[in-house]
Amino acid sequence: MLITAPRILTGAETLHGGWLELDAGRVVATGTGTPARPADVDLPGATVVPGFVDTHVHGGGGATFSDATVDATRTASGLHLRHGTTTLVASLVSADAGALRHQVAALSAQVADGLLAGIHLEGPWLSARRCGAHEPSALRAPDVAELDDLLGVAAGAIRMVTLAPELPGALEAVRRLVDAGAVAAVGHTDGTYDDARAAVEAGATVATHLFNAMRPVHHREPGPVVALLEDERVTLEMITDGTHLHPALYRQVLATAGADRVSLVTDAMAAAGMPDGDYRLGQLAVEVAEGVARLAGADTIAGSTATMDQLFRFAVAHGGRDREAALDAAVWQTSVGPARALGLPSPVLTAGAPADLVVLDGSLAVTRVMRRGTWSAGAAGS
Repeated sequence: MLITAPRILTGAETLHGGWLELDAGRVVATGTGTPARPADVDLPGATVVPGFVDTHVHGGGGATFSDATVDATRTASGLHLRHGTTTLVASLVSADAGALRHQVAALSAQVADGLLAGIHLEGPWLSARRCGAHEPSALRAPDVAELDDLLGVAAGAIRMVTLAPELPGALEAVRRLVDAGAVAAVGHTDGTYDDARAAVEAGATVATHLFNAMRPVHHREPGPVVALLEDERVTLEMITDGTHLHPALYRQVLATAGADRVSLVTDAMAAAGMPDGDYRLGQLAVEVAEGVARLAGADTIAGSTATMDQLFRFAVAHGGRDREAALDAAVWQTSVGPARALGLPSPVLTAGAPADLVVLDGSLAVTRVMRRGTWSAGAAGS
């Protein structure tokens, strides 16, 4: 299949008047100018970008990954696929040991079947003071035996684990995760600047939704945010849905750390793509009003209802006056960077890569989505 478009952002370069040749679900060649034969698919007025990579998402379309069923996974991943997410890591919230083991075992089989790219354990090793939308009774200090058991059950499917570095045993857990080939992330923490630095020295390389569910910055105790910002080894997750963070903080992080260290994540829960109403996140009841998810009867934000195309548009809108540079940064932050942070296959549209791509119109709305060389039905803007 030969695809032509006025602008193709491969993740490594911009092809003006570009073309992609695909075969057997992979990119065969790329170029600019007039291709050797007529295009099979011409996309006038479109911008083509790599498929989005969401490394922190709990559900969507009314389904949650905590249910750990194939139907729930197909529903949630299908919703996000229609909005351009071609690679998805399923996030699990804190749960008791038996429930968590069951969820990991079920989702690991789905990773092996190609339904998911991996599992992210967001908890249960989190701070009770910064637990956000996690069931407090399910929180506990890291236990190496439990961690080793989950890693064994997962058989390599656990890509990332978020934990609070100030908890007893946390640094040993970080080292065990790194030794197992998984990514350790700092999040839901009431720890100090020094606690966060110690976690990074032990091998942690991701900040889970920077600013949110973290001890805030103070002029005499800068806290984990500053420690994570200033270390070039750390990828900085940000939920840029317009609710979790003010745009000024996004701009400040770009100016401080650089766009190439930012990974945009939805942190979406079951209500993504759904009407306002009552939902659940793990064991907790959630109320969604005007698209904002909060714990029932409280003001605590409970994940988001965002999709990756929204975050892409946010990055372009707030990434600076140079639109081309903002587009390049948006591709990195929604695709290339997240994949690199978790050691996933590169989504860059180059020869040999999977044919995962998103077609955007002039307003950057999704019109078509391709995953592994197959067009997805019912793209968000089609």
